[in-house]
Amino acid sequence: MGRPLLISFVLDSMATDWTDRIRLRNLKFLLSLAQTRNLSHSAKLLHTTQPGLSKWLKDLEADIGLPLFERHARGLTPTSHGETLIAHARRIDAQLDRAVTDMNILRDGGAGRVVIGASGAAATEAAPRAILAMAERMPELRIDLVEGTMDRLLTLLARGDLDIVMGRTASGITVESSIHSEELYVEPIDLVARPDHPLFDLPELHWHDVTKYRWIVWPSQTPVRNALEAALANAKQSLPQNYIESNSVIANVTLLTHSDVIGTASHRSTVMLARLNLVRILPLKLDGFGSVSMYWRNDELYPKSVEVALECVRRTTREEVA
Repeated sequence: MGRPLLISFVLDSMATDWTDRIRLRNLKFLLSLAQTRNLSHSAKLLHTTQPGLSKWLKDLEADIGLPLFERHARGLTPTSHGETLIAHARRIDAQLDRAVTDMNILRDGGAGRVVIGASGAAATEAAPRAILAMAERMPELRIDLVEGTMDRLLTLLARGDLDIVMGRTASGITVESSIHSEELYVEPIDLVARPDHPLFDLPELHWHDVTKYRWIVWPSQTPVRNALEAALANAKQSLPQNYIESNSVIANVTLLTHSDVIGTASHRSTVMLARLNLVRILPLKLDGFGSVSMYWRNDELYPKSVEVALECVRRTTREEVA
């Protein structure tokens, strides 16, 4: 009866022995090699010797039983096994950086931190309203907002740099199995311009009137751009060739208010900007819709603050926007 337990113990020990070689400094070794692809360059950056670094890597590969890097005349190239371990190392390193920041906040008397990522579709209206609700529910909590494209935000979320991501539903973007998603709402796409744009003086607006002007659009392959192009295809139209491509909400609003460019925006964002008299919706219907979703890590345990933040996002995005 005792023999299977002994075998299991030995196998478990063999499987975890190589982790004894990994220390916090060794994470830096691995990440540096992944970046420089060169033993001598990494040795200089890490203030160690090349033979010592080379021996550590060989010993680690021997313990794991898998090659982590291919050696060649120009340096090192991570193998598929190495890429997997490097990805884990990046997550651990990001979590350690996060821990330092969180501990500093707690030491200074704060009550922790929630970091929200938002793409352009959510950064103008949905995310700020959710953050205000979080601030009301958790007055002592520090809340950080990071704006970016969905591919970058989902990478940061998987690494642990973000707690929640709000943005266009990530069609065409690989989402890790460790991440939960939930659709929040579906909305149309609007064409917009500054309130005193010459187009608003026309008795009737047609597509050829709008396409005479330069457009500003979100980057290619982003969910909002895909939704726009699908809507234009339905209308048998295409983007003007001299368009401006930008992923910055602030830059886009500035360009719209200081020129005759035509912009595209999600409806909730448009309503908010129109209330501020920054833009007006052009009376030319786009038969296209885009959905906005929320993403978070499928951690077994996450802080109560994240749970409350998720509730705030759901509640505020359910409220109607007229």
